[in-house]
Amino acid sequence: MDEPWQGGDSLRPRGENRLRLAYTTRPRSTLESQLRRSVSRGRWCLLNRQYPDGHWRAELEGDSILQSETILILAFFHRESSELVSLLASRLLETQTAEGGWSLYPGGPLDISATVKAYFALKIAGFDLHEEPIRRARDAILARGGAQSVNSFTRFYLAFLGQIPYSACPAVPPELVLLPRWFPINLHSLSAWSRTMVVPLSIIWALKPVRTLPPEKGIRELFLTRPENWPLTRGSRSARLEWFWSRFFSAVDRLYKLCDRHRLVPLRQKALRAAEAWILQHLEGSHGLGAIYPAMVWSLIALKALGYDEESPLMRTGWRHVEELIISDENNHTARVQPCLSPVWDTTLAVRCLRESGLGIDHPALRRGIHWLLGRQILKPGDWALHTQAQPGGWCFQYANDHYPDCDDTAAVLLALAALFQTESPADGLFPPQWELVNPPDKCEGRLNHPGDDRLSHGRLERLSGEEALADATRAIDRGLKWLLAMQNDDGGWAAFDRNNCCQLLTQVPFADHNAMIDPSTPDVTGRVLEALGNLGYRVGHPAVDRAVRYLRAVQEPDGSWLGRWGVSYIYGTWLALAGLRAVGIPEHDPSVLAGATWLIGHQLPDGGWGETPETYDYPAKRGAGPSTPSQTAWAILGLLAAGKSRHPAVLRGVRYLLDRQQSDGTWAEEAFTGTGFPRVFYLRYHHYPLYFPLMALARFATVNAPYLEELDLPELRVLVPKQDHLSSESRSA
Repeated sequence: MDEPWQGGDSLRPRGENRLRLAYTTRPRSTLESQLRRSVSRGRWCLLNRQYPDGHWRAELEGDSILQSETILILAFFHRESSELVSLLASRLLETQTAEGGWSLYPGGPLDISATVKAYFALKIAGFDLHEEPIRRARDAILARGGAQSVNSFTRFYLAFLGQIPYSACPAVPPELVLLPRWFPINLHSLSAWSRTMVVPLSIIWALKPVRTLPPEKGIRELFLTRPENWPLTRGSRSARLEWFWSRFFSAVDRLYKLCDRHRLVPLRQKALRAAEAWILQHLEGSHGLGAIYPAMVWSLIALKALGYDEESPLMRTGWRHVEELIISDENNHTARVQPCLSPVWDTTLAVRCLRESGLGIDHPALRRGIHWLLGRQILKPGDWALHTQAQPGGWCFQYANDHYPDCDDTAAVLLALAALFQTESPADGLFPPQWELVNPPDKCEGRLNHPGDDRLSHGRLERLSGEEALADATRAIDRGLKWLLAMQNDDGGWAAFDRNNCCQLLTQVPFADHNAMIDPSTPDVTGRVLEALGNLGYRVGHPAVDRAVRYLRAVQEPDGSWLGRWGVSYIYGTWLALAGLRAVGIPEHDPSVLAGATWLIGHQLPDGGWGETPETYDYPAKRGAGPSTPSQTAWAILGLLAAGKSRHPAVLRGVRYLLDRQQSDGTWAEEAFTGTGFPRVFYLRYHHYPLYFPLMALARFATVNAPYLEELDLPELRVLVPKQDHLSSESRSA
């Protein structure tokens, strides 16, 4: 039997919580004891990963292209002999697949662009043409048609290292920066992340810088046809528009290249000056251009092409921000590169987990985390202000990215701040805070070194009184809410960075094959925003809420699921849509809620978990097909809890799955890529996802079912779970 609360009175959970009193007077049920132990271990682990200034940040892992592209960039700057290149090459060898190439996620198919870049990077690192890894990669590339099949962005890497002419790349005109906003295609009709990549790329395309490599470092052996004859890559096309737009944009590309070749571009110098000014402006208040890897490294090449000295403060700062993304593993003699840093996102999830697991709002860890978040609110206008009339008030994903706050992070922060106003949590008695288990901050393990942050003074990180903290949070929430409501799209949903950024024409341009030229509404972001609004008192009947509910109903798949844009994929989207709908007052018997719950229940796997791979973006019929992962299982449980199915057998099986798989240190093992950067192009592994979400799911399950824990028994998961097309009678009565 678990012992009653032994902490001092000053540490006792606040309030005369009924559950806490019951806990001290009766033995816990077996299930309740299991949940308490599991949540306590997970919470202890999470507390020990907090930085002294209050924030959390875990590793954000991408695929092999980050290592490959870093080697290629270093080669452009004549740095291919550095020790870093050797470390990155070792990491590439670790991730080479059995078929000889490289994939976009573990277990995924060979990706030709990733494989060509890795092959090129290994040759630059000193691998000989006849060495086994090179030979296997070359055979795999040639078997798939050679290097001509690479995407447009890969072609630019080949061009600035002298392997192909720039004419084999799609034209990226710097004159795009000069087009007025009323023009159908202009710089700000592109998505925020495309903007930060296209502007430096346009400078590179116009100035055509080249580093000539020795022939033995080149990759001409991968060319089955002359690069001048490579077909023009194109964006995604619907069957209805394919014939017209493919020919139209091909003609525009050829015409522009002809004008460029004959110097018939009278606005070129003006455009280059405007593009340079745009980059310099957007470097202010940001840890690198857009604070994302591709834009950061391309801006370095663009500035070098414009004549900036490599030792100039601007270039040195740019390199420092790139270096902050690199993680060296001295034990394995490898290094890997992160696509960006995720402190705001990690901190919001950690704060919510800790609060849901019963940590009081006066706990120092929560106070530090909330104060850190308050200091990250962006109070200056960014690109979004060109299309939206609102006062600033959003949050970004990274340490500093002032031009690009986003709706997803802003909603997540509002959810974390809302915990301040919940003076008593039903979890307080179930999971009393065991503070004596927490190591001092300087002894924490599992934390990454984080870059020096010159913006920490922006926040009020000192210990404030409860009244001051609430006043600060109230003002921040008010600003964030107003900004978020102003960012709602006309279709009722929310996108990531911009409002009404949905010009489908842009998806047809030749350099649109990164599949993210626009930033339309998505079910997952809309669901999270609705959940935040609901937690702050908004309900059906408010115009913004009603429009968002209509949007979610309109984009629900026929089978009841919703697609996730920023997480893999239908499990993620369905969880967030259900959470959002229920938070604003949509009843659990609503047809959309029932259909979403039915889909989740019907896609539970025989081991009790849930899972799907990024393959579902290419083949939606494979949605929910596994293998199981802790984070996706937690998403499904959270979705079903939101839908009112807290004691459904599927939820009990999912809880058993999580309890059985927790490790002794409080974490769950997971190597799958469950985050999404660009669907079908780039995926992510958030290293703390299998800590945040299982912890949140178990704590919420215990809280919702607190009165019934003595009666509940978890199955042993020996029976296969059949696919279900409709909710069982058991689920309807749950």
